[in-house]
Amino acid sequence: MSAQKSPLSYENILKILRRTARRQEENARQIKDTKLMIQEVSEQMKRTDKKISELGSRIGEIVENMVAGNIIEKFQDLGYDVTGCSPRKSFKNKEFGIDGEVDLLLDDGDVGILIEVKTTLETADVRRHIERLEKYRRYADARGIGDKQRYIGAVAGAVVKKEAAKFAQENGMYVIVQSGEAVEIIEQPKGFKAKEW
Repeated sequence: MSAQKSPLSYENILKILRRTARRQEENARQIKDTKLMIQEVSEQMKRTDKKISELGSRIGEIVENMVAGNIIEKFQDLGYDVTGCSPRKSFKNKEFGIDGEVDLLLDDGDVGILIEVKTTLETADVRRHIERLEKYRRYADARGIGDKQRYIGAVAGAVVKKEAAKFAQENGMYVIVQSGEAVEIIEQPKGFKAKEW
């Protein structure tokens, strides 16, 4: 009988170990490449999110500018002696923990009209604006100007959901919608009275 060479000879074991080492190196390279690809995709997603956010802000500014365009005249037509419009009016009182921002603030001396502008106005936006009006009232009172001025609310949108418009009017707010080249305040329901804050 002749002796057969063992398949697990020293040379075969070395070959197996080298192949295994090469596979491990290749796997390590693939893992590293995958990690780099994931990192690149993540960074691209962050840049995309930032651009979308910037675009959303720009669209919001466009809608605000659209509403501000002839809004003074619209409220003058309703009998308010509006003389000024302040965009993005911030308010803050550290002592009372009150802060916020109003998209458009119209002033007629006796009455301040606080307008919230949205690209798409929904009922939740109206609720938040009611809270903002209450905050602004507390802010004015804390500053000692509360007795001098009354505040009313209005909401506006490039798109205004029907239920949001109804809810706003039920809560004594004017509703402003896009109309052709300008904006208009939609007709108030019978018995409508602007709520004062």
